[in-house]
Amino acid sequence: MCQTQCVHQDVVARVAKTLKPESTLQRLGEFYKVLGDPTRLKILTALAQDELCVCDIACLTGMSESAISHQLRLLRTTRLVTYRKQGRIVFYSLADQHVSDIITQGLNHVEE
Repeated sequence: MCQTQCVHQDVVARVAKTLKPESTLQRLGEFYKVLGDPTRLKILTALAQDELCVCDIACLTGMSESAISHQLRLLRTTRLVTYRKQGRIVFYSLADQHVSDIITQGLNHVEE
């Protein structure tokens, strides 16, 4: 705590201009909440290597296809993964390079 009550108005005003709207921060919080689950992180790290179908992901994680589908639905809703259909098979991949970068940066941080 500060020893004296002194608000630096110029700094506060400058920083206030850069703050994001509450709705944006709410979405960011939801984004991190989705990333806070080890199962979803395992799926994302696998998809960072290659596109995979539900069966592939279920095999890698040791989970049921139903459980994987549920997780992928949430990852699609939060725009972290995308999919493409090839015949009757649906292949999943990371939505964009940003997702891969976030996963890589997080892993670099925890593995330091």
